[in-house]
Amino acid sequence: MNLADCYQLLELKVGASFADIKASYRRLARQYHPDVNQNDHQAKEKFIALAEAYQYLLRFAQPSETPMPGSSKQPAVSTPHRPPTKVRVTTQAKPTTAEQANLSALENQLKQSSYQQLQYLLKSQRFPRAIALIEGLAQRLPQDPEVRQWQAITYQRLGRYLVSQRQLDKARIYLKKALRTDPHNRSLWAEVEQDFRRIEQVY
Repeated sequence: MNLADCYQLLELKVGASFADIKASYRRLARQYHPDVNQNDHQAKEKFIALAEAYQYLLRFAQPSETPMPGSSKQPAVSTPHRPPTKVRVTTQAKPTTAEQANLSALENQLKQSSYQQLQYLLKSQRFPRAIALIEGLAQRLPQDPEVRQWQAITYQRLGRYLVSQRQLDKARIYLKKALRTDPHNRSLWAEVEQDFRRIEQVY
């Protein structure tokens, strides 16, 4: 998907402003959201493609936060939104206000939309796309502990799926990656230990 395709998918002209990109994405995401179109596979595919295009465009479009000379109007600041915690397998301490403040409003929006997409991809067992999504988000937000946790969980879910498919060597690789990604997550360790026991049972 190139830049022009992303603009077209979001029904925008090439070079559209950050505000237009954001508004168009929100409108279309509501229209094609899986919760609204539960039995429409094409709508779900469209929702995923919209999220990918939006994230791609965010790399090129920056919000205009500097007021015009002579203007007393202050730039609007969006309130950061924390995504829900469905993907968690452990109860770690919530990020402090200081940690949340380290993320810009744009990064919080990216994080929230990525989380929603990740949930859908894991639920539908579309692991290659889930891996690509979370690894891209981890590169964008390398210091975010929640993103690191989501990444580890995604690896573990893929590992468990590979065990069920009897692809045991690949399963071991992803289970070990899960532990390396989030080594202090005790609940994750317990899940991975169960998966390794299943591998032993297969043998």
